[in-house]
Amino acid sequence: MEELWAGLETSRLACSAGIMAYNEAANISRAIETILHQDTSSGYIAELIVVASGCTDRTVPIVSGIAHADPRVRLIVQERREGKASAINLFLGAARSPILLMASADVLVPEGTVEALLAPFLDPTVGMVGGRPVPVNDRETFLGFTVHLLWGLHDRVAREAPKLGEVAAFRNVVPSIPADTPVDEISIQAFVTRLGYRLVYEPRAVIYNRGPLTIGDFLRQRRRIHAGHLLVQQQQGYVASTMSHSRILRALLAAHPFLSPKTASWTVGAAALEAAARALGTYDYLRRRPHTIWQMAKSTKARISGVPGSEGHESVLVFRIIDFHGYEVDLGHRAAQQLLHQVMFLMKKSLTPEAIVTARGGGIATVVVPGDRDEAEPLARQLKATVEATALRYNGRRDGLTVKLACGLIVFSPTDQPVSLSIAEVV
Repeated sequence: MEELWAGLETSRLACSAGIMAYNEAANISRAIETILHQDTSSGYIAELIVVASGCTDRTVPIVSGIAHADPRVRLIVQERREGKASAINLFLGAARSPILLMASADVLVPEGTVEALLAPFLDPTVGMVGGRPVPVNDRETFLGFTVHLLWGLHDRVAREAPKLGEVAAFRNVVPSIPADTPVDEISIQAFVTRLGYRLVYEPRAVIYNRGPLTIGDFLRQRRRIHAGHLLVQQQQGYVASTMSHSRILRALLAAHPFLSPKTASWTVGAAALEAAARALGTYDYLRRRPHTIWQMAKSTKARISGVPGSEGHESVLVFRIIDFHGYEVDLGHRAAQQLLHQVMFLMKKSLTPEAIVTARGGGIATVVVPGDRDEAEPLARQLKATVEATALRYNGRRDGLTVKLACGLIVFSPTDQPVSLSIAEVV
C-alpha cells in the first residue's frame, strides 16, 4: 500500500489503470502492454487491473500469463457478464492509487498518451482528463467516412466544452457509478463535475479505435449511447456537450464536409444515420428499455491495424526454449519435440488467425504477425509469459514441466527490408 501511494510524496502521481474486458483476446495483451510500458514523467502506473466479465474466449488465460510475469497486473474475474458499469464498480473498489485511468480493451494507446493524461493532475483543480479517439477505419468507405466525421465532430465540440470518453483519467473520488448506466464515462464526468473539479480535454492524448463496419453495428452503438445520455440527464442532472444540436451544427459547418458531391452526399447519409440512432435511443429511454448489458458491435472487435506508421509492416518473432538440448539429453529427442509442439500450440491459441507459427528445430519456433515493433514487442512478452506459466506434458506424463524462453524479433517494412531489430528487451 505504501508503494502505491508513494506518488503523493513526490512530484510523480501514482496511477491505477483499469481495463474492462469481454472476449477481448484479439487486443487485450497489446492494450495492457502499451499502457504499462509508456515513458511518463508526471506519474507512473502503479497497478493495472483487468476486470474480465463472462469471457468465453482466451482473455482470462492471456491476462493470467501477463500477471504471472508482471506483479503490477491484477485480474478480477466476473463469472457472469453483468454490464460494463458493474465491472467498473469492481475496478473502483479495488484501485488504490490517487489517480485512476480507464481504457477500453479494444483501443490502442500510443506512446505519450498516458503522460498527456496524467500531467494535468499536477493542478489540484483538475478532476478528470480525456483523450482524443482517432478511428482506423478506411475513409474511402461510407461507414469509414461516417465514423471519422463523427469523431471529428466530437473533437471539435470537446475542445469547446469537454466531453470525455474511450480513454479517461480521473481522481479517485468516485465510489461507484449507477449500475444501469450504458455511458460510464459520462456518469463519472457528472460525478466529478458535481464535486467542483475541472474537466480537461487533451487532444494530444490520442488513442486509436475501430468504429463500426456495418450499419447495424453503427445504429446499435449510437442508439445505446444516446439512450444512456438521456438516462444520465435524468439520474444525475448532467447533459453531455455533444447532446447540443447547435454545437454539433457549428462543428459540422467548421469541418467543411460539402466540398465535393461525394462528401456532401455521404455527410447527409451520416446525419440521417445519426438522427435515426438518436430517435431509436429516445424510444428506448421512454420505454425504459435497458442497455446495461448490450449486444457487442462485433465489427469493432478485430485486432486494430492501420495505425499511422505501421501499415504494411510485418514482424517475425523468434522463440527458443532455453537449454533445449539439455531436455533432449534428459528426456529424449521425442519428448523434447513434444515440448516444442506444445509451446507452438499455446502460442497459436493466443494469436489471431493471420499469424503463422512454425518450428525450426533445436527448440526454435517462429511467429510471423502483421504490425510494427510497437505491436510486436507486447505480443512477444505476452506469448513468453503465457508459455512459461503453463505446465507442459511429455511422454504421456501429466506431472508437468515448465520451460523458459528467449525471444528476439525482426520487423520488416513493405519493401521486405528489416527496419528494426530487438532481442534484449523481450528476453
